Amino acid sequence: MTHYQLFATTPKAMEDILAAEIRALGGLQVQPKMAGVLFQGDLALAYKACLWLRTASRVLLLLHSFEVKSQQDLYVGVQGVDWSEHLNADDSLAVSFSSKNNPAINNTHFGALKVKDAIVDQMRAKFGQRPNVDTEHPNIRVNVYLHNETAQLSLDLSGESLHRRGYRDINIAAPIKESLAAAILLRAGWPAIAAQGGSLLDPMCGSGTLLVEGALIAADIAPGLQRGYFGFLGWKQHDPQLWQTLLDDARKRREAGLGKLPVIAGFDHDRHTVNAALQHVENAGLQGKIHIEKRGIADAAAALSWPKGLIVCNPPYGERLGDEEETAALYRQFGEVLKQRFSGWQAAIIIGDPELGFRLGIRSQKPVTLFNGALECKLLRLTIEESAFFEPTTKSQQERIEHISRRAQTESTDHHAEMFANRLRKNLKKLSKWAEKSRIDCYRLYDADLPEYAVAVDVYHGDQTWVNVQEYEPPKSIDPAKANQRLAGALREIARMLEIPAQQVFLKIRRKQKSTDQYEKLGDSRHFHVVTEGGCKFWVNFEDYLDTGLFLDHRPIRLLIQQQAKGKRFLNCFAYTGSATVHAIVGGAVSSVTVDMSNTYLEWAQRNFTLNGIHGNHQLIRADCVEWLAGQAKAKPRPQFDLIFLDPPTFSNSKRMDEAFDIQKDHVPLIRNAAALLAPGGILYFSTNFRRFKMDQAALAGLTIEDISARLIPEDFARDARIHYVWKITR
Repeated sequence: MTHYQLFATTPKAMEDILAAEIRALGGLQVQPKMAGVLFQGDLALAYKACLWLRTASRVLLLLHSFEVKSQQDLYVGVQGVDWSEHLNADDSLAVSFSSKNNPAINNTHFGALKVKDAIVDQMRAKFGQRPNVDTEHPNIRVNVYLHNETAQLSLDLSGESLHRRGYRDINIAAPIKESLAAAILLRAGWPAIAAQGGSLLDPMCGSGTLLVEGALIAADIAPGLQRGYFGFLGWKQHDPQLWQTLLDDARKRREAGLGKLPVIAGFDHDRHTVNAALQHVENAGLQGKIHIEKRGIADAAAALSWPKGLIVCNPPYGERLGDEEETAALYRQFGEVLKQRFSGWQAAIIIGDPELGFRLGIRSQKPVTLFNGALECKLLRLTIEESAFFEPTTKSQQERIEHISRRAQTESTDHHAEMFANRLRKNLKKLSKWAEKSRIDCYRLYDADLPEYAVAVDVYHGDQTWVNVQEYEPPKSIDPAKANQRLAGALREIARMLEIPAQQVFLKIRRKQKSTDQYEKLGDSRHFHVVTEGGCKFWVNFEDYLDTGLFLDHRPIRLLIQQQAKGKRFLNCFAYTGSATVHAIVGGAVSSVTVDMSNTYLEWAQRNFTLNGIHGNHQLIRADCVEWLAGQAKAKPRPQFDLIFLDPPTFSNSKRMDEAFDIQKDHVPLIRNAAALLAPGGILYFSTNFRRFKMDQAALAGLTIEDISARLIPEDFARDARIHYVWKITR
């Protein structure tokens, strides 16, 4: 019996859950690794892994490992495998390639082409005929992972991501993947609760992913049973009889399991969402097995006949402007409902902000870290009993800011504050000269240069000088009193060094756990001030929002757009306050379209237009940019633009969007749709502040992509080369 070396991939932080699944299937030598699990098994186990693993993304069969110090090493290493054992000369293949820390090959598209060439050249030399490339349903999928100087060459047995079970309508939004939903349920102990006859209830069920995955687990249904395609089906060594035996066994287990399914139910306040959930239940063959109804959280309650069990849900995270207060109120209400109506139940709640979990007023076990796309989340596991209840009272962020600001005006200077003042003085001497020479009125003066003072200090010169200070929230290991003392000292020294009143120094607290493009509302002062940049005027606000209305690190790309805009048709998506559009119009753009989802920011953009005397053929459109671009790309005729700026958030699951947005996962269709609107010779600039972002150039084949980040890092942000990334894209 042949034993294969296998590797199952999974999102970060789910490795241990996946390892337990693999052991339960009979995997040997199971070793959790970063973002996956290494194990051994025969062909039957490899098939079972594809059919039964709930938290895996892909199952790879390792063929060869070799050293790569040059492009030729890659080619020769791939040819070290006899590919006639895996496919016929007239078959098709697809190649997936990724590289990390290898200077010889860091372009994924080039690496994939090199691997493909090695395979087809070998087959052509043997048979006088070469396989074709088919990216949709090839006979085999080849995967190469190049880390440092070691390449791992594998067959992708799954074919496409295993989270695609086959029941979800791709046109219906789902805020979490099926594999993450399964991980939540497994971590929460749902298999044991279900075995004892306990109920499963999702009071904010959305499109029903948690409910369907809960039913698949409770009824012992293989998650891959409905899939029509796996990567091994066209493999030359595929054993159809063995596969059919495993399918038949899975179908028998399904029939037996459906007969003992416990109560599974879900509520949602939105009629359309309820219809989507019911559609998914039907697609999964579970109609009549899962109860779903339209019901708001205030009315959530279990029927008297339902046994106590597990409440599971993925509530909204409140990631965008105006959501935070509403979301906090929802969590407080949810906590009261749990306390009053679900005593004796268990609960598992995945959240993006631990502060929101605190609002529930129920103590949890140690939170479990999971990732929803790029967003780090916490899984709270609760036992709903009176001994765990507490009244959530906490000082608001604004109260803390006011306390620190008052302290800054009264306390004397200490030794550490003098260190901070010296650094501030040094930076000011250097950067003020640069800013004056470059005619820059707004710039970053300081950015966590000293570890004791983890703040960013931005200077804005207008008819007065204002300073926007952002504190990077200190770790819990730092004494809050000491952190407040140092922050107060920093505020005092900033005002003294710049010779401005303390009232012109504004403090914000940037919380690390949220998306990098959060626009948190902090107040309602409506105090706006005018600043200039590159001949343009902008309204900025230092009190009401976490960000001021003008991203200073994007100054070079705005000025580049201004230089290139003359006579051009300009498109600005995820436009924020429209600053890039103002630059384009001042630079001579003949027309422009500015798109954003937020009414607040579009109104702000209109004020910026008026401030600069802009009128005429310049549109402001309120829309979900993802949907808008997809629609325009399909329109006949398509609108045409000569210059496009695309600066999406890292992550968003705003209730105003149909589906959660993840820049790493979703950038390929986003860029393709935007590029489809380019006129001949047009340029698309794509920018992101996500530090771990990787451009998938292989998936964007046909576009010319140039990384121009290095030359668009301004002098005042030079200390952090990863502050943002920018690519120039042409067709």
